[in-house]
Amino acid sequence: MLNLLEDKVSVITGGTRGIGKAIVEAFLREGASVCVTGRSKPGGFEEWVERNSLESRIEFFKFDVADSASVRKALLEMKKRFGHIDVLVNNAGVEYNELIGMIDEGHMHTTFETNVFGTILMTQYASRMMKARKTGSIVNISSGVGIKGNAGQSVYAASKGAVNAFTKSAAKELARDGIRVNVVAPGLTDTHMLDKTNKDAIAARIAGIPIGRLARPQEIAEACVFLASDRSSYITGQILAVDGCSIM
Repeated sequence: MLNLLEDKVSVITGGTRGIGKAIVEAFLREGASVCVTGRSKPGGFEEWVERNSLESRIEFFKFDVADSASVRKALLEMKKRFGHIDVLVNNAGVEYNELIGMIDEGHMHTTFETNVFGTILMTQYASRMMKARKTGSIVNISSGVGIKGNAGQSVYAASKGAVNAFTKSAAKELARDGIRVNVVAPGLTDTHMLDKTNKDAIAARIAGIPIGRLARPQEIAEACVFLASDRSSYITGQILAVDGCSIM
C-alpha cells in the first residue's frame, strides 16, 4: 500500500520548527519529497537529513516569503531540483500579541507582510507551476483567532482572517486548473510560541477547550497530510479547524 503522499513534491514554508517542522516530518513519513523554507537554516539540519537517509527527498531553501523576487527565484530552483510542485503548505507566519492601544506599527506591517502577502506570493508562483500539470493542493495555515477573534490579538486575527478570505477566492479561481486550496486553522498548540506566554493565561484558555488540552503539532500536521493527499480530491475552499471544539 502506497503512502498518502508518495512521489508528491511538497513545499512547506516556515518548516524549521513548531507546527512547520511537524508538517515536514509527517510529509516525509508519507513518502513526499519536501522543500523546506525558512529565513535561516536550523542547526544540525544536514546531520538530521544524513542520519535519516533523506538526501534525495529533502532540501532547504533560505528566503523570505514576503520578498517577491526571492520567492520567484526559490520556486524556480525547487522546480529545477525536483521537476515540479504538487503541494504547497503556507505555514510561515509571525505573531505579536498587543492590545489595540499598544499596537506597534512595525509589528503590524511585518505581520501582514509575512502572514498575508507571503501566502499570496507563494500561492501565485506555485499555482503557475501547478497549472501546467492541471493538479495541485495548497494548504494555508490560519488560526482559530482568524475565525472567532481574540482580545489582544487583533492584528494577528485580522491577518489570519485575510488568509481565510484569500483561500476561498483562490479556491474558486484555481479549481478550473485542478488546483485545490484549503485552510487548516489550528487552535492553541503546544509549540515554542507559548514559551513566553503567561502560564495562568494558558491555563485559562485550556479551560475553555472542550477536549481539555492543547493541540499537538503532529495533529495539525496530520490534517495537512489529508488535505494535501488525493483522499481529499473533492475538497476545496474549506476551513478545517483543528482546535478541540473551541470554535463551535
